Amino acid sequence: MLGKLLVVTAVMFGFGWALVPIYRAVCDALGVNVLSLSELRRTAGLGERSVNTQVDAARTITVEFDANARGPWDFKPAVHSLQVHPGEMVTVMYEFRNRQDRTMAAQAIPSYAPAQAMAHFNKLECFCFNQYTLAPGETKQWPVVFVIDPKLPRDVRTITLSYTFFEVGGKVPAAPGGSAAPGRAAAPAGVQS
Repeated sequence: MLGKLLVVTAVMFGFGWALVPIYRAVCDALGVNVLSLSELRRTAGLGERSVNTQVDAARTITVEFDANARGPWDFKPAVHSLQVHPGEMVTVMYEFRNRQDRTMAAQAIPSYAPAQAMAHFNKLECFCFNQYTLAPGETKQWPVVFVIDPKLPRDVRTITLSYTFFEVGGKVPAAPGGSAAPGRAAAPAGVQS
């Protein structure tokens, strides 16, 4: 019994040791894992920058940025459009300013055109994930970091990312003289709090 256990242990150890070369051979044969550990070491030793081979440099998508505010505040993107390669990570800043004389809580909701682009527009970081509180006159900037999936259909050449920024009810006191119940902010028309 001890001999069989030692053989099984030796076979398991040998298999574990052989996994790394087998994995490299399979990845090289299939053309995947282009940023393997050995390649990273080689490029780091030469002081070169690793190239993301997932970027489709032969294709360009125009991404348009639209901002709509439902209330008395300013909301705008730093740029109105960009040329982006599928697979490329992009950051765009949006600026918010509360023009009211009271604190407000708000959130942005995104929409996409054409609708089929939504499944291929991957946001890694977005202010739309959270609600924010802005003091009277306060200005803030928040990023949207995204990648367009290279599997986006080839007939889609322009994507419009539109945000609607609206006040979230129940988070801050109502405006002076407002008709909302005490302790609640009035929700914009069509938005239930």
